[in-house]
Amino acid sequence: MMPVYLTGPATSRPRTAHPPPVPPGESSPFPLASILDRPADYDAVFRVVRGAVRYALGIERPGLGLGLSNLPPQLGAYWQVTGNLIVMNEGLVEMMRAHARSPPELNSFVYVILAHEYLHSLGYLDERAVRQVTAHVTRLAFGSGHPTTRMAEGDLWQMFPFLSAAPGGDGQRLKVVTRFDLATTSQYIR
Repeated sequence: MMPVYLTGPATSRPRTAHPPPVPPGESSPFPLASILDRPADYDAVFRVVRGAVRYALGIERPGLGLGLSNLPPQLGAYWQVTGNLIVMNEGLVEMMRAHARSPPELNSFVYVILAHEYLHSLGYLDERAVRQVTAHVTRLAFGSGHPTTRMAEGDLWQMFPFLSAAPGGDGQRLKVVTRFDLATTSQYIR
């Protein structure tokens, strides 16, 4: 049997109209954007991811979890097809935390990685397509001049060369992040 690869979400209905792009120099009409301007935990950043995708594409998926693992430095994160857990490279996050010049820079980095994997969980399985959709969603939500958009449209390892020196591993260690995706799980997971 041949594997099936989706290039778009299997269960979504396309929206007929997207919010208008934000002109340069203007603030984003996306109300959750300001969360990334101050220190934020994984749950807060993911709330922005979920909101941005809903804002731009009109789709969402509840009930995801987050794990941190010792992955090779060239791998930001992964989501196993049909799974409920995004596994993020803890070494990259810690390296970025040590070198980030501001909370928005660190949060934008985490946002881009989580948004990419969240879109995979929504059915965008093709890597090139999910990068394009991540950039599209981010541009609509934040505008073209926002650091998050620049990261989503660029290559994180070229923008932040120090990431290649992050400690790596084989993914055998996994820490589950508690209190994640609380907007959809707080009623049944505590």
